[in-house]
Amino acid sequence: MPELAYVTAKVHGQVQGVFYRAFTSQVAKSLGLRGYVHNLPREGIVEVHAEGEKGKLEELIRRLETGPPEALVENIEVDWAAFTGQFSNFEVR
Repeated sequence: MPELAYVTAKVHGQVQGVFYRAFTSQVAKSLGLRGYVHNLPREGIVEVHAEGEKGKLEELIRRLETGPPEALVENIEVDWAAFTGQFSNFEVR
């Protein structure tokens, strides 16, 4: 049985106003992950909360490093936690 996990990723850089949240949602849904993505009030940071199979979460993080064509990712802070099962889908907030 695959290992389940929860990850929070704070993506810094030119990631607001460049369809980064839509990109993240599309990738997460294609990987079968659940959670949400939103802009933080401080400009230049998008936060992702996702859970599911750990290998798929690792793939999501790899994809977040590049993002959509107009994005410029400077760095990503990643925090792992135990799977919670609190989400039913993946959404943009």
